[in-house]
Amino acid sequence: MTTNEEIKTTEETINEQEMTMDQLIAQQESLSEKLNKREIVEVTVVQVTQDNILVDTGTKKEGAIPVSDFDGKTLPVAGDKVSAVLVKKGSDERPAILSHKKALEYLGWDVCKKAYEAKERVKGVILQTVKGGYIVEVFGVSGFMPLSLSELHTAYKHYLPVGAKIKAQIVEFSKEKQKLIISRKQVLEEDEAVRRAQVLSEIKEGDVLRVVVAKVDKDKLFLRFHGIEGIVTLENVAWKDPETAITNFRRGQRLKAKLIHLDKETPKLEFGLKQLFLNPADALKRRYPYKSSVKATITKVSEEGVECTIGKNNTKGFISPFEMGRDFIAKEGDTIPALVVGVNPETFTVNLSVKKYDQVQNRKVVAQYLKQAPRPTLGQLLQDSFKTQEEDTKDAE
Repeated sequence: MTTNEEIKTTEETINEQEMTMDQLIAQQESLSEKLNKREIVEVTVVQVTQDNILVDTGTKKEGAIPVSDFDGKTLPVAGDKVSAVLVKKGSDERPAILSHKKALEYLGWDVCKKAYEAKERVKGVILQTVKGGYIVEVFGVSGFMPLSLSELHTAYKHYLPVGAKIKAQIVEFSKEKQKLIISRKQVLEEDEAVRRAQVLSEIKEGDVLRVVVAKVDKDKLFLRFHGIEGIVTLENVAWKDPETAITNFRRGQRLKAKLIHLDKETPKLEFGLKQLFLNPADALKRRYPYKSSVKATITKVSEEGVECTIGKNNTKGFISPFEMGRDFIAKEGDTIPALVVGVNPETFTVNLSVKKYDQVQNRKVVAQYLKQAPRPTLGQLLQDSFKTQEEDTKDAE
C-alpha cells in the first residue's frame, strides 16, 4: 500500500526532472541561438574521430570541429568542454562546422586589447619566419614582429627559431584592421635597464674589474663590463710608450682594469690600465731621493743639455745647461758626480745638477774648516805676552 509520503516524494522527483529538462532545453536553445549569432560558446565533446571532433550544438545534429584546430595541443575526449564558434551552418546532409582555433583567436583579440591598453607584457610563440620579421602567436592571435623589434640591437637577419617562446609587448593594435605588432626589443631594453642598474649599484670608482676588449682603436680601447661599454683613453693605457702598448691588445681579450670614472646616469665607464702598476716616476723618486748624490756617465752632449745614465740599471739622467755650472766641461764617456734635483714624470728621467753638487761640496769644505781650532786674536796674544813679562819679573826678584 502506497503511503501519502511516498506519493509526495514521487511527485517531487517528477517535478525536479521536469525542471531539469526545462533548464536543459533552455540551455540548448540558448546555445543554438548563440551559435547562430557567431558568438563564442562552450560545447561538449561527444566523439573524437580521425578528422573531426563531434560536439553537441543544441540541435538534433552534432557539430564538427576539425582536429587540425588542436595542432600542437592535447586532443579533448568525450565529455570535455571546449570553446568554439560557428563557421558554417549545417544541413540535413552535413554537420555544422565549428572552429576552436577561431574562438581562441576572437577571445585573444580581447585579451590583447587589454594587454595593449595596460602596457603589459605578453607571451608569444614564433610560428614562422617571413621577409622582414616573424609571425608570432599571442593568445591565439597571429601578430607580426619586425626584425628591427626582435633583438636588443638592430637585427638584419633572423636569429629566433620557429617554435621559440618569447616575451614581448604589443606596440600597435587594431582589431578592425586585424593588425597586431609586437616588440621583443622593448622587453629586452627594459630588462637590460634593470640589469644595468643592478650592476652599476654594485661597483664604485677605484674598483679593479674583469673586462673584455670590444674594440681597439689608435687612440683608445673599448671595453665591456657585463654588457656595459667603457673606454680606456690612450694616456691611461700605459705609463711608457702607450702608442706601442695599445697595439698589443686584441678584441675578445679578457683582462683587469681599474674603474677611474663612473657616470651611472649615462651610463659611462672610464677605465685605466696603467693605474694597476706603480708609476715609474714614483719608483725613481724612491730610488733617487731629492738632493741625493749619484755618479752619472755621460752618453750624449747637445745644446739642450747632457744625457747620462745612473747606476747599474742605466737609469736615464739629464743635466740642463742651467744646472751645469760655470766651469763644467762635458765629454761623452766621463763619469761625474751630480746632485738629484727631481724626476721628469713624462720622460721618466732623473734631473741632475752639477752646479748644486759643487755648491754642496763647497759648503761642506767651509763647514769643515770652521770646525777646526780657531786662531788666537791680537788681544789674546798681547794678553799672553803681558802674563809672560810679569812672570819673568817675579822670577828676577
